[in-house]
This record gives sequence, structure tokens and C-alpha cells, in this order.
Amino acid sequence: MAALVRLRDFRRLLAVRLLSQLSDGVFQVSLASYVIFSPEREATPADIASVLAVMLLPFSLVGPFTGVLLDRWRRRQVLFLGNLARFVLGLVTAALVLGGVPDWLFFAAALLMTALNRFILAGLSAALPRVVGGEHLVIANSVSPTLGTVAATAGGGAAFLVDLVLPHGLPADTALVVLAALLYLSASLAARRMAPDLLGPDQPGHGAPGSGPRPDRSPLRTAVMDTVRGLADGVRHLLRDCRPAAHALAAVTVTRFCYGVLIVMVLMLSRYTFNSASDEAAGMGTLGIAVALSGAGFFLAAVISPWATRRLGVAGWMTTCLVAAAVFVPGLGLFFSAVPTMGAALLLGVITQGAKICTDTIVQSSVEDDYRGRVFAVYDVLFNVAFVAAAALTALVLPLSGRSVPVLVAVGVLYAVTAAVHAHAVRRTPPPQPHGERTAAQ
Repeated sequence: MAALVRLRDFRRLLAVRLLSQLSDGVFQVSLASYVIFSPEREATPADIASVLAVMLLPFSLVGPFTGVLLDRWRRRQVLFLGNLARFVLGLVTAALVLGGVPDWLFFAAALLMTALNRFILAGLSAALPRVVGGEHLVIANSVSPTLGTVAATAGGGAAFLVDLVLPHGLPADTALVVLAALLYLSASLAARRMAPDLLGPDQPGHGAPGSGPRPDRSPLRTAVMDTVRGLADGVRHLLRDCRPAAHALAAVTVTRFCYGVLIVMVLMLSRYTFNSASDEAAGMGTLGIAVALSGAGFFLAAVISPWATRRLGVAGWMTTCLVAAAVFVPGLGLFFSAVPTMGAALLLGVITQGAKICTDTIVQSSVEDDYRGRVFAVYDVLFNVAFVAAAALTALVLPLSGRSVPVLVAVGVLYAVTAAVHAHAVRRTPPPQPHGERTAAQ
């Protein structure tokens, strides 16, 4: 770490990451504050579905194609111009909030900001080997994303504190969006301190967005179509040659769908049932506790999954997670009170992350190396689209209070059916057992 800090270009790249992700944290809280917890609005499940779509769909729909473009544009320019564009879009979004424009226009601006974020995060990762030598690359890859996550969390916390201090309503929501925009500007200026060609890729005579390809590189349209065909090849390989991985992906997609349904339910309970609808701070505080407990569950899953997989096998631990969800989520949730719901949030974090750890391991150990990258791209799309689809479907059936016995029972039944189908599939085609059963969890 001390050696990394002495590298000037690494410090500058890290500064761009920290400022960018700090801004992301502020913007995401401002989005939730305006759409879900603003006293002037009666937030509905459809509003929550829209927020989740803005935050997640760009990562799934744009994500597979970011590499195609990042290998054609100078990465320093992506960081500089991308954050500058987000600064401008942030000011536009703030004006839309104050102007009381139709929601679709606001969400369109927010969606563009989030889509640009996908390019910036990928560009930061792709640029790292250009500023760090091979002997320090592992520690740099450990430090940079971790500090970025900390910065995003700190940005969200800071935005929450600012929201508590300012008078509630549109002025506070607008101030948070403007704060995020100014932080994006600072990230853009930090990127501008680096030389335009420092971060690559090496493209003599080219390098800015919109420039032509290198002579040894296929045209952009061909590269995009190759990416689409690659994803299709990954799906065919899964269905034809890697049934254990396909079964695991199907199961984890269902768990992600159920997680999305329950997240929307907790949001509505936090806003309308556990607190007064007019008390924005209390609603956001309750939601923050639920998110923190769910995050603690993710951490617990990483700790106990190696132990559980050694005793039950990867597939056995995944089935156990699904059965536990079928039993305990309805058992705790049907009280529709704060304390059992918080317990369910903790358990849900363990279950969801435990299933993902098992799926990662099965995919890594059963998919051929030539197809693994494409399969993980398909995995990413399924994972996020299932979450957004769950929110969209829940918006049609969930009341404002968030209290719905049929929805909660249906989620429990879906977990139970998935556990039974997955157990049956595993008996017919068991997945390979990785050495020590620990790879993905560690």
C-alpha cells in the first residue's frame, strides 16, 4: 500500500474513483429521497420499480457492450467527459425536480446519468494496469474497488445527514441533486489532471469518442454484433453442455426475483406502515436499518458458506438457503411489524448471498474457460433484470401500506418450489465439486 501511494498516477486515478463513487452515493440517496420519501409525493410501488430500473438496468443492458467502446476511446477522456456530462445532467435533473415536470422526463435524465456510470466504473478498472506495475496489481485491485465502495457508502451517509438538516421538500431534494452534480464536476476535473493518453488504449492517431477504429480492429458495428452473438453462444453452451450451471443460474434468478419483491415491500412498509407518511427522516432511517442488516447478512453468508459447503456440498447449501427462505421469510414477515421484518432482512441477506456464492462456484467449476466470460455476462443480465422485473410486477399488486399476505405467501411458495426443483435437478446432474468447496466464498 505504501508503494502504491507513492505512484502519482495511481493517486490521481484513485481520486477520480473516490470522487465518482462518492457522487454516486449522494445521487442515489437524492433519487430515493425525491421519489420515495418526499412528503409532497405519495410514492407507489411503481415509483420504486422506476427507481430500481434506473439504478440497475444500465448495468445489465449496457454492461456487456462497454468493453467494445472502451477499447476504442481514450479512457482518460471517458472519465473526464463522462463525469462532465453527469455534472450537466445533474443540473438538468435538479431543474426538472424544481419544475415539477412529468416523472418520465425526470427518470430519463436519471437513467442517462446511471448509464454513464457503467462506462466510468469499467474505465476505472481497465485503466488500473496503466498506472500500476504487475507486482502491485493485486493489492491495487483490492484497494481501489473497496475504497470506492466505502466512498459510495460515505456519500449516501453524507446525503442522508444533509437531508436531515435541510427543510424537507423539493428544495432539499434539489440541493442533494446539485451536490451530486458538483461532486461529478470535481471528479471530471480530477480526471483532467492526467495526460490524455496515459490510461490507453494505444491508438496512434485516434482516441477520442467518435474517432475511427485502428486498422487492426473490426468496425464498431461488427464488434457489437459479435458481442450479441457471444452472449447467444453462452446461453446455448449453458443449455446444451452445462446443465448444473444452468440449474444454478435458474435458481439464483428466482432468489433475486424474490429479493426484489421483498425489497419493494420493505420500502413501502418503511414509508407508510412503520412510520408516518409525512416523516421523511423516520422512513429513510427505518429503510437504512433494513439495508444495513441485509448487508450484514451478505457478510455472514461469506463467512459461513465455506463451512456449510464443506458439510453439505455447494448444491446442498444452495438448497438449504432456499428451504430456509421458504420457511422463515413468511414466518417473520407475516407479522408486518418492524422487529420481525428487520430479522427477515438479515436472514434474507444470508440466503440471497449464500445462493449467489454457490452459483458463482458452480459456474466457475463447470463452464469451460472459453465460455466463462460470456456466461458470467449472461449471469449479470439475469441477476439484475430479475430484480427489476420483480419490482415491476410487485407494483401491480402491492398496496401502498406494503401489507399483503398473498404476496408474502406467494414468495414463500416460490422459494419452496425452487428448492424442490433444484434438489431434483441436482440429483439427476450433480455439479462438479471444487477442491475444498471454498473458491467463490473466499
